[in-house]
Amino acid sequence: MSQPLPDWTVLRQKLATLPQNITWRSLNDLAETPEFTDWLQREFPRGTAVWENTLSRRRFLQLMAASLGLAGLTACVGRASETIVPYVQQPEELVPGRPLFFASTHVQHGYGHGVLVESNMGRPTKVEGNPDHPASLGATDVFDQASLLSLYDPDRSQTVLGDGRIRTWAEFDEIFVQALGQLQAAGGAGLAILTPTVTSPSLADQLTAVLDRFPQAQWRQYDPVNQDTTYAGTQMAFGEPLEVRFRFQQADVILSLDADFLFHMPGHLAYTRDYSQRRTVRQDAPEMNRLYVVESTPTLTGSMADHRWPLSPAQVETFARHVAAALGVDVATGPAPSAAFTRWATAVADDLRQHAGRCLILAGVTQPDYIHALAHTLNARLGNVGQTVVYTPPVAAGTTSNAGSQIEGLRALAADMHDGAVELLLILDSNPVYTAPADLEFAAALANVPLSVHLGLYADETAVRCAWHLPQTHYLESWGDARAYDGTASIIQPLIEPLYNGRSAYELLALMVGAAGRTAFDVVASYWQGQAVGAPAGAETTEDTGGATGTGGPQNATGAESVGSSESAGGAPGADSAAAAWWQNVLRAGVVPGTQLAPLDVAPSDGGPSGLALPEPPGAAGEGLCLLFRPSDTVGDGRYSNNSWLQETPHPFTKLTWGNAALISPRLAEQMGLANEAVVRLTADGRSIDAPVWILPGQADDCVTVHLGYGRSTVGRVGEDVGFNAYALRTSGAPWMINGLQLDPTGQTADLVTTQNHHVMEGRSPVQSASLDTFLANPGFVEQHPEAELPSLYPDYTYDGYAWGMSIDLNLCIGCNACTVACQAENNIPVVGKEGVANGREMHWIRVDGYYKGDLDNPELLHQPVPCMHCEKAPCELVCPVAATTHSNEGLNEMTYNRCVGTRYCSNNCPYK
Repeated sequence: MSQPLPDWTVLRQKLATLPQNITWRSLNDLAETPEFTDWLQREFPRGTAVWENTLSRRRFLQLMAASLGLAGLTACVGRASETIVPYVQQPEELVPGRPLFFASTHVQHGYGHGVLVESNMGRPTKVEGNPDHPASLGATDVFDQASLLSLYDPDRSQTVLGDGRIRTWAEFDEIFVQALGQLQAAGGAGLAILTPTVTSPSLADQLTAVLDRFPQAQWRQYDPVNQDTTYAGTQMAFGEPLEVRFRFQQADVILSLDADFLFHMPGHLAYTRDYSQRRTVRQDAPEMNRLYVVESTPTLTGSMADHRWPLSPAQVETFARHVAAALGVDVATGPAPSAAFTRWATAVADDLRQHAGRCLILAGVTQPDYIHALAHTLNARLGNVGQTVVYTPPVAAGTTSNAGSQIEGLRALAADMHDGAVELLLILDSNPVYTAPADLEFAAALANVPLSVHLGLYADETAVRCAWHLPQTHYLESWGDARAYDGTASIIQPLIEPLYNGRSAYELLALMVGAAGRTAFDVVASYWQGQAVGAPAGAETTEDTGGATGTGGPQNATGAESVGSSESAGGAPGADSAAAAWWQNVLRAGVVPGTQLAPLDVAPSDGGPSGLALPEPPGAAGEGLCLLFRPSDTVGDGRYSNNSWLQETPHPFTKLTWGNAALISPRLAEQMGLANEAVVRLTADGRSIDAPVWILPGQADDCVTVHLGYGRSTVGRVGEDVGFNAYALRTSGAPWMINGLQLDPTGQTADLVTTQNHHVMEGRSPVQSASLDTFLANPGFVEQHPEAELPSLYPDYTYDGYAWGMSIDLNLCIGCNACTVACQAENNIPVVGKEGVANGREMHWIRVDGYYKGDLDNPELLHQPVPCMHCEKAPCELVCPVAATTHSNEGLNEMTYNRCVGTRYCSNNCPYK
């Protein structure tokens, strides 16, 4: 049901008269609509006593299948026959009930995040960050945390499928090898391999071997979220594609040109840590960095900015040109939209100039290559190269000056497929039928390939259109390796035997070069043995599950001692003890020493910004509405669509769950008479989709943002038919932004579920914020707003020893929701589905509330995590009928899980939920 139209004039007048410290949660909160007031006046939403639209038992089991598997699945599978004997003397570190931790690597868009995976009795149960890995530094994001649930997803592909029928690996091997033999006679002409971004050194080495055997074959890489514009920008600025690495801890002033470096950028976890180091304010160290952000749609980086301005993509480019001109660069600027625009660009340029060598300018992947090149050359002009920004060789394999972009490679592959020039197509861990640009018509092209093979975790949109689909192992089930954003290599170490009969890409490529039966461990270990990176010469590496950290030496993850030295039996150190020790240290640390890419000494190839081949600047009038494509902050590019934890995680700004929307600004909504949940038709380049709108303060006025990753037709019981498919409008010529969007109301409405108004407290402003100057003048400003103490019927607790407390630095919280998903993973909190969230029944133990402050069109957004408060007189302890919630003698609210019978009285009696 569409929500009523707000009176925009009244809202703006109300904001102009509100005190500066007053915050608001949503437009309904600000407008005090009857619906919102009715919601507030009822302590519990309608349906709490009697759940309307009852969630069926079938749907409940569909949503909870993976969680139930995580809770109850034993770590067993059909194993090869092996000889095992009990421990004569049990190793000290193997204690029943005590977890082990193994260093591994979770790969996102090709780049590795170092993780430590907790294992209980041979079963992975939790993912944490590896403090020794430069890309994670002990931290994780929502995707790292939720990757564990995907391991236990019952919708994962479990069998080999050939022409839609269950087949065996032996049948596939025979047909595949026979086809390869026929192609080898022609030098590999007609063979094509499509992979996501590859940073794995051993996998790249295998692909090179395949191309050596089939010299006429083609290998293409494609990720829907890739670094094409980053590499193209360095190619334009320096004459070669380079990896860009930022040093935020050394930057006093930062200008972000639509770059979400705190969440959607390789190395974002490390960048968040570096950036946060300069945001910690103390009275004895009052200085902190300053962040300017210009962007078209709100991002987590923008929410942390000291100064943010919502601009359309054309205006972002114009702003960059004006800043360059103010820095003395001879560059065409184009007309400024307003006098304030010019003043702001001049002020930013002055601040950058005053902090030359200690400032930083960066552009996001959504910006065109020439804006990246302009940012690089401005950094060089300001003396930032080598100080706040450095350049290294590309991390992604196959990235050269002649390679072209991923989009160009996919376009060439699709053209060959349409022409019938591809006889065998091997697709590894990719879903191009869903993610490829719409103008390539990849599904139609795939129908022209006689033999198509898909390796993936799910029987997805691409799998069902291929002749063969092969189940892939999860990263926690198979060996591998990957490079981080800085080039550091790390090992992907498995913790469990494959739950299903899957293979990895390493094993499939080994088959292509005549090494049938070679395991992923064989490939990875032999590669690093040959590299001798920090290892003794002639090192012989053998598999051993000695990557456990914090609990002692080598052990088998199953808790039983294996006999023999073969890889399949667990492995024993080789004859060279130094080599074996090196391999064990690599596994324990989670990184391969000495593999970080060294910075290069670079300079702009054309002598400066004025020599860049910039196109004509955009005009002042713009080109009407533009459509922006962005990866989702919760399901990414769609690969996590079947992950119920992420589907139920609220979006950081809209707080939408279980779906996406077309995001528009309040001013555009006012102009077109649109309210939340009104369905509109988006038409661009002759293609159309229908989408519900959501009004988002801080959105650029002439932009509509759609998030990728939804609208899946074939993925699993959780992710299918959730939201709309934005890829249907995305094209290879404009993967991030399309001008000339036509937006037409359809008169229909759709039900969107948001948690933005849940837990609202009437008449209170629980978030207190102030400027740095205010803090320095009055460090105790928060204490000027004390809450009145209420009388209590219960006596105070007396603590003879420790009394614990917890504090969260709200100046550092970026609102990424990693804590929410981590808590759900740690405690295996169930999901309730779209209907349950709509009734206010979401069960997260930690949430991140968002509060707006200031102007309607460009407000400040404040993040406030709300965990368990460990109340001194906790209401949850008083109502539990089985004493599962109790108060410790050190002030903690403790939970005894095996007493809990699930009444949820504790949740209902919590004043924070």
